Amino acid sequence: MNPSNTSVLLIYTGGTIGMIENAETGALENFNFEQLQKHVPELQKSNCSIDSYQFDPPMDSSDMEPEAWRKLVRIIYDTYERYNGFVILHGTDTMAFTASALSFMLEGLSKPVILTGSQLPIGVLRTDGKENLMTSIEIAAAQDKHGNPLVPEVCIFFENHLMRGNRTTKMNAENFNAFRSFNYPILAEVGIHIKYNYSVIHTIQEKQELKPHYLLDTNIAVLKLFPGIHENVVAATLTIDGLRAVVLETYGSGNAPRKQWFLRLLREASTRGIVIVNVTQCSAGTVEMERYETGYHLLESGIVSGYDSTTESAVTKLMFLLGHGYSPEEVRERMARPLAGEITL
Repeated sequence: MNPSNTSVLLIYTGGTIGMIENAETGALENFNFEQLQKHVPELQKSNCSIDSYQFDPPMDSSDMEPEAWRKLVRIIYDTYERYNGFVILHGTDTMAFTASALSFMLEGLSKPVILTGSQLPIGVLRTDGKENLMTSIEIAAAQDKHGNPLVPEVCIFFENHLMRGNRTTKMNAENFNAFRSFNYPILAEVGIHIKYNYSVIHTIQEKQELKPHYLLDTNIAVLKLFPGIHENVVAATLTIDGLRAVVLETYGSGNAPRKQWFLRLLREASTRGIVIVNVTQCSAGTVEMERYETGYHLLESGIVSGYDSTTESAVTKLMFLLGHGYSPEEVRERMARPLAGEITL
């Protein structure tokens, strides 16, 4: 059901989808968002009302940071009652970080927030941007027979797949099929028809008010293990001034070296109140620290499991929890339970 009285707010942050080639230099430049109608005349045929908001100036997604996330949350909160859904046009490089952050910052969300973009600019003949944009708008406006939104959560739509935002990661810089949700089923598959996987889409038990959150603490580091990693590298990371949390990217199901210096540094950091979250370097799968002796040593050192979380989700969830002033122990406890469907226990 997509009645003609549905309305969607299109928020253009920047990114490849909104770029056009400079005829003189050949470089890609952001064009004024008002030109979108010219490049996507199909927007006129949409059976819902579409308004737009443009970041000025547009942001390359490599420059995306918490202040921009706060801006997005403010825009959605301030216009929440006026629209049935929201579509955010965003560069692909940090899209999974933004989607993860918004899933935590928009507590009580009961409307679709769909992030999308493209690998080729919208003005290019073979662009994937038109299809991604038009389908995202259709999903954002989609309602059931009772007028309830079909997908009331933060999602990424890319190349025929609708995915939960905080389960998604960019895994290809070349192909149109750039994103994957390795540890959670896709929410919808798009072909001739849009086939929704209702059993895995967030359901609203009772009407909630949207509660926006703006507090984030970015005193976080990501430490990726590799064979031969030097003690000085680990020590330097864990003693960064002001550091409050570390996402530790380990091997396989959460394994790490058993060297005494390594475990000692982790134990000392945990004792100082630094929250260390164990996520796997593998694309798919989950951390099981009780499975092997190497993982068990991490558990004994005060490391908490990130379960099947993506690195993007773990980083933004830590920012969110630390920003709200929770103690290290409270952060560890909250990391071990899902806030917005981001982990499977």
